[in-house]
Amino acid sequence: MLRWTLTFLVIAIIAAVFGFTGIAAGAAEIAKIIFYIFLVFFVISLITSSFRRVD
Repeated sequence: MLRWTLTFLVIAIIAAVFGFTGIAAGAAEIAKIIFYIFLVFFVISLITSSFRRVD
């Protein structure tokens, strides 16, 4: 998921440099959403892995 986040972030930066502000804003928003989804999955995996090690 982080690869997709970085891909959309690079697309947003390149689009912003060339003046495509609408595309840049859309790509940045997608990157932000994917990053937040990644964070949620990461926290869930940390919590569930800590429960498995107790056994």
